[in-house]
Amino acid sequence: MDTPVALNQLAEDLRQIALTAGRQAAEILRVNFRAGIQAEHKTNPHDLVTEVDRRSQSLLLELLTAHYPDSWVLGEEELETNSEQRHDAQVQWIVDPLDGTSNFVHGVAFFCVSIAAAIDNTLIASAIIDPISGDEFSANLQHAYLNDEPLQPGPRPEQSRANLMTDYPSAEAIAEDGTLALDIFGRWVVDFATVRRKVSAALALAHVAAGWCDATIGFDTKTWDVAAGAHLVRMSGGSYRGLPRPLSVGAEHLAPGFLATGPTARFPTLEQTAVEVAAHRKKR
Repeated sequence: MDTPVALNQLAEDLRQIALTAGRQAAEILRVNFRAGIQAEHKTNPHDLVTEVDRRSQSLLLELLTAHYPDSWVLGEEELETNSEQRHDAQVQWIVDPLDGTSNFVHGVAFFCVSIAAAIDNTLIASAIIDPISGDEFSANLQHAYLNDEPLQPGPRPEQSRANLMTDYPSAEAIAEDGTLALDIFGRWVVDFATVRRKVSAALALAHVAAGWCDATIGFDTKTWDVAAGAHLVRMSGGSYRGLPRPLSVGAEHLAPGFLATGPTARFPTLEQTAVEVAAHRKKR
């Protein structure tokens, strides 16, 4: 794209495509919620997948590439994709067809469809859809939106009045970080007004973008967990940083961890946490 106007228009087109495809995938999740869907273990008993994840991703693959043929899809689930277009396609879609599978399986209404669009590892559009509330979060290169109304969250409160969403420490993180993980979680509980474990990084990031949550942090994430939410947070005026620092990958959303906050937020405990976890893991 050779002009900002053209790039802005492409970003808006991709936002609309992501919303259109995401709504159909979200309907699959909605109608199957609390319907007795059985889960399989992927890597361990905490890492779940269902046939609903796979159906949702198959639909997204079909719809996204049909609406924008010059694209390919990077998704969480192992499916046959249009890999022959991967190196030549202009747009990369990054999708999590069901972020929060554990919540979905256990009947907890906090999960979503997450879709991001990138060109040369630069995020330009995204959509996150909550199938149960019906909330649609999206962003182009000019604004972030909730149900097509621009998001403009105000300044975040001081740390002692702020709320934090995080999935850390997971069982895998406790195995990796030992007692440090439990010590960190204890400090968070003391230092923040509330700490919530929501088990959906994408939807937690969307809540930061909306101003409903002040911060979220994670250390063992994948690109499809965070790409859409990272773009939403930035376009709503917040901050998204990949972890650990200094960044060793080409873009923030490719990093294995993240720290996201709402506008003007400064949370010293989270900054210290990022340093401690990085230092501990570097020694191992």
